[in-house]
Amino acid sequence: MIGSVLVANRGEIACRVFRTCRELGVSTVAVHSDPDASARHVREADAAVRLPGAAPADTYLRGDLVVAAALAAGADAVHPGYGFLSENAGFARAVLDAGLVWIGPPPSVIASMASKTRAKSLMGAAGVPVLDVLDPGDIGAGDLPVLVKAVAGGGGRGMRVVRSLGELDDALLSARTEAAAAFGDGSVFVEPYVEGARHVEVQILADGHGAVWALGTRDCSLQRRHQKVIEEAPAPGLSEEALSALHGFAVAGARAVGYVGAGTVEFLVGKDGRAWFLEMNTRLQVEHPVTELVYGVDLVASQIRVAEGAALGPAPVASGHAVEARLCAEDPGRGWLPSSGRVFELAVGAEPSGVRRRGLRGRGPGPYIYGPGTPHHDGTPSSGPHIHVSAPDPCPCGPVASRGSSAAPVLRVDSGVSAGDLVGVHYDSLLAKVVAWAPTRGEAIRVLAYSLSRARVHGPVTNRELLVRSLRHPDFVGGLVDTGFYERHLGSLVGSGDSFALRLAALAAALASAARSPSPFGGWRNLPSQPQVKRFRVVPGGEEIEIRYRVGRDGLSADGFPGVLLVRAGGEEVVLEVDGVRRVFDVCVYGDSAVHVGDFALVPLSRFPEPRVHAVPGSLLAPMPGTVVRVADGVAVGASVKAGEPLLWLEAMKMEHRVVAPASGTLTALHAVPGRQVEVGTLLAVVTAYGPESEEHTP
Repeated sequence: MIGSVLVANRGEIACRVFRTCRELGVSTVAVHSDPDASARHVREADAAVRLPGAAPADTYLRGDLVVAAALAAGADAVHPGYGFLSENAGFARAVLDAGLVWIGPPPSVIASMASKTRAKSLMGAAGVPVLDVLDPGDIGAGDLPVLVKAVAGGGGRGMRVVRSLGELDDALLSARTEAAAAFGDGSVFVEPYVEGARHVEVQILADGHGAVWALGTRDCSLQRRHQKVIEEAPAPGLSEEALSALHGFAVAGARAVGYVGAGTVEFLVGKDGRAWFLEMNTRLQVEHPVTELVYGVDLVASQIRVAEGAALGPAPVASGHAVEARLCAEDPGRGWLPSSGRVFELAVGAEPSGVRRRGLRGRGPGPYIYGPGTPHHDGTPSSGPHIHVSAPDPCPCGPVASRGSSAAPVLRVDSGVSAGDLVGVHYDSLLAKVVAWAPTRGEAIRVLAYSLSRARVHGPVTNRELLVRSLRHPDFVGGLVDTGFYERHLGSLVGSGDSFALRLAALAAALASAARSPSPFGGWRNLPSQPQVKRFRVVPGGEEIEIRYRVGRDGLSADGFPGVLLVRAGGEEVVLEVDGVRRVFDVCVYGDSAVHVGDFALVPLSRFPEPRVHAVPGSLLAPMPGTVVRVADGVAVGASVKAGEPLLWLEAMKMEHRVVAPASGTLTALHAVPGRQVEVGTLLAVVTAYGPESEEHTP
């Protein structure tokens, strides 16, 4: 029996594995880099071992250090999680050679599937349909579009879609660079790109006694940069014939390689229903919770039991539908730029009226100010429990299979961060996975969208609003999605929202700020007074809003807000009546730099504009903190560049981001060199434009 497990990972998946270990009575060991010394997964473990350094290559990708940590901490088994070393056959062998139990498939199976080209060959021999591998030198216009893919690894890294022959060489180089940085292997290959295809996968679970379960399908078609955003189980709209074929292909593939443990076989499903093998992930998937909720199983517990030599029993029966959304620290409206910083509050789930949450607030609520005719009450609103992001049981309402069509929906949140944690730039941007189960797909989507719409995610910029809009998009609701969903709809999903709602939030923030002051609103006056003025900058986007208002005996008078009445204003809650409808605004203040009101994040500004630092026209400033990983060939001071031409690449949170020339001209300064760490706003280069198009530019 396994008594102690070291998880060779960090963040959400480490916390997820620890939770099951606690339930099984298994002690836990964490490993951590220096930036992760106080991370949530370290706090939750029974013991922790430091991996000196910050970069993944120096820490979580150092298999020798991880094995040494397991031995030093007295662990007798290693769980790899996902990413990092989870599909590294050499690491699995090192774990076994050290006398430890490997919670995963045999190293030989990992090795056979680690190379996507070899995996294609093996699956093809087992009767699983595959796409042909193309020789880059022989690709012609008739072969387009094609997909460049990393031979090793996964997670969407090292992948590029090529739609014109002129893009091919750059795509090959960029994919190789990203793959080498992420997986230590820069090998890539090219295959046809199937337009309008769906990404459908089958969860498998096999024991060492010959049993293989196919635990249904998952649809993971909503992707950005080939990384999944929203997943669901089962995959909607597939015929019984297609489902049977996919299950058969997955089981055949697992048996062909002697699979043991939990894994996933991924397929592309074309518009005509034909399926092609993509890859086999020899590990637990990020999206495994949707399968757990539908089948009522704990896949991590199953992994541990299989590693202990247990045999699988009768396969479970599916019930209902589950949908998962990945809440990430990134800005979809700015090319998915990653976001970093302190998490002030992270709470998901509806609360009853009158229940208030407490986060990392900078100040108390202060006095409450009431509008005319509003009855006063004693004290401030009642304080209730803070619903933080939690790590609930995989099936918090018991086995899903026992639920009927009238069963209540379930909301599950898996996270690796809590209020107060710092999101850095060294690792991926995932903050939490929010999953809803319900008897029907429509109900599950509705519950998930509603819960996310009410979530309080304060701190870094996130994709929360994109997730809500995606879940409510008619194509997704109707099950009409494919991997090109965001290419078609991103503009409408990240477009500006309700400008009046934003201004109302700013008005509430201004009133709350006044209520927190020693003399709110300057007292009541009989004579007309000068209006109160408060300025804010909206995050993200940078739009500036000025609020001008007066509060007197006749109530609130605010410029641009006809029909808006003040009911009461406190330091943390403002109640306004808008065209006869009472609305409550919860105002969260974190120090002097951040105010969150509902869906909006605002930065208070000085009443008088501060002098701006002048940047040389044509300056390229770092749009995010990260590392310069590559400068384009031929890019040097004095070189001529074209508008939109990639000049250099930044890497942050495991993703590469291109920095392009703002205009056609001459490169007159270049401060970026590979390996350099930069902060937001760091000057990277200067392009002096030809003619009148020269201007300051932040990519």
